Amino acid sequence: MISIKNDAQIEKMRAAGRLLYSVLAELRRYVAPGETTSRLNSIAHKMITDAGARPSFLGYEGFPASLCASVNEVVVHGIPNDDPLVEGDILGVDCGLVLDGWQADSAYTVGVGNISAEHRRLIDVTEECFWKGVSQMRQGGRLSDIGASVQAWAESNGYQVIRALCGHGIGREMHEDPEVPNFGRPGRGPRLSPGMTLAIEPMIAMGGYEVDTDGWRVVTKDRSWVAHYEHTALVTRGEPEILTLPAARAGEVGR
Repeated sequence: MISIKNDAQIEKMRAAGRLLYSVLAELRRYVAPGETTSRLNSIAHKMITDAGARPSFLGYEGFPASLCASVNEVVVHGIPNDDPLVEGDILGVDCGLVLDGWQADSAYTVGVGNISAEHRRLIDVTEECFWKGVSQMRQGGRLSDIGASVQAWAESNGYQVIRALCGHGIGREMHEDPEVPNFGRPGRGPRLSPGMTLAIEPMIAMGGYEVDTDGWRVVTKDRSWVAHYEHTALVTRGEPEILTLPAARAGEVGR
């Protein structure tokens, strides 16, 4: 069942989103050649717990870290480790937290040092895919309008949408109904209503969309590089509100 949040609950999700935004903004400062994802994980964990929140990912179905750190061909669920990041890598940073009983979930992909133009374009188009999708989060629209818009933009730029993974509802639980695919035909699925909160997260590959897994890590089958971008967003009576990008709405940020 899709849950509709009331004003008090939404305000709690805003607070969780503001905290997560500050964590992810801080982590960007540390991404550099020679840095390790295990240190990024430690920084995120300390910031979250010092603020009186709880990392959503740590212990979730046995996941061993507070941060997912996914390098190059790793789509999602990369486990932080002590391998130094290398100049030219791209790193997906995905984090979630629970504050006062309410969840926030967000991710971005960032270049490590100087990266190639083709990999910069992949990161940029993936972020654009998010904004194309979230622009469809309007009262009375259909759920599938989101994924159809993501897919159309990705494919028009020569990329493929990862299909084995999707976005999701979010609230008291990290993963709630509904699932939000990043592909498909428009005009299908539940109608969108004010108070719905969704984590929209395009995962966009330079090659094919098929994936393998070696446990937690999900990697592209052809080992093509992939980027990931995610925010927790709210359906309102007007423009969608991005809860993990404080004070910004999709219609106000020039995307």
